[in-house]
Amino acid sequence: MAQRVLEPGEIETLAQRSIPRIRLPDRSFVFARRAARLRELAEGAAIGEYLHFLAVLVDAQHAASAHLSEPRPTAAHIETAGEYHMPPIHASTWPRSPRWHETLETICAAMHAQPGSPAGVGASIVKIRGATPAWIEAQAISILQAENDSVDVLCAPFIMAALQVHWAALASQFVADKVKALDVPGLCPLCGTLPVASMVYAKSPYEGYRYLHCALCATEWHMVRVQCTQCGASGKDISYHTLERTAGDKKAAEEIVAAVRAETCEQCHGYRKILYQEKDTGVEPVADDVASIALDLLLGEQGYRRAGSNPLLWLPTAI
Repeated sequence: MAQRVLEPGEIETLAQRSIPRIRLPDRSFVFARRAARLRELAEGAAIGEYLHFLAVLVDAQHAASAHLSEPRPTAAHIETAGEYHMPPIHASTWPRSPRWHETLETICAAMHAQPGSPAGVGASIVKIRGATPAWIEAQAISILQAENDSVDVLCAPFIMAALQVHWAALASQFVADKVKALDVPGLCPLCGTLPVASMVYAKSPYEGYRYLHCALCATEWHMVRVQCTQCGASGKDISYHTLERTAGDKKAAEEIVAAVRAETCEQCHGYRKILYQEKDTGVEPVADDVASIALDLLLGEQGYRRAGSNPLLWLPTAI
């Protein structure tokens, strides 16, 4: 029986139709999974106490998210955003509900009640709870617009935590197949925020595909592999780096190392972590990015610049 050979353009079109482009956040699961992963990574880690502290912070996010109701954008707004190729809940322009201040207070109250927090946490909580709404809004704007020089780096994780809760609630209400791609593939199609990391999934229907994970709303979107998520360069300009095994069982250690790598680009000299679910089924973009901070330090010494910040650990892009 004769078979028709597909032309290159037809192959690309078929791939676009068959690959699920968008993964929306499950608000009942996203923060709970992240907290569990942070606790798992904390065991025996050099920064274990800090990872445990972050797990408590994410627990507070999960609790705050449980009863939050955010109105979905109107169909007219979504259509207009699509016509202009703009994210429908853009981080910089979407009108924030005053309720996000209540979420921030809820998170601060939960963290203040935790004994044994890292040094400086108490002072940061006190500063936020005593700040004016105008200062908090100004910090939110600086964080969402990545104006790092204006960000209070000690308060930023708590403010960002509250913003994440609200944007994840918004994003979870969309229909994945209806979300339109942006002209800039390295930005979240819903809120326009940079991804914190990317992950290659091992389970159907996402098996073998790489998805970028939004640092704000937790939406994930497909991007082909071996391509810079910052400038789009590909092929020989892309390299992968990981940490060497230092101790423990050889097989287990190698699996952990291989699950988290840094994808570097010789064109823009930037990098972003990439996680492999087939190597470790528990990997989670935000948690594993924080836990592998030693890899950031190593790449910084080699002259690479981090492409974006982690929402739980506000780092300058040049670490």
